[in-house]
Amino acid sequence: MAHHHAEPVTIADDVLEEIKDQLAQIQYGSLEIQIHNGQVVQLERREKKRWDKSVHTK
Repeated sequence: MAHHHAEPVTIADDVLEEIKDQLAQIQYGSLEIQIHNGQVVQLERREKKRWDKSVHTK
């Protein structure tokens, strides 16, 4: 399988700031970055909410 060495992707400052802001807001979860033709086109944040079972038992 051939390895292609593409040019480094340049990401606009406002997009980098949004990525940093989204990461700062997540405690548990993931941030997915969609890239098309070397450009960031979408961010998708998934956040998990969990409760300690021992604290919330009846």
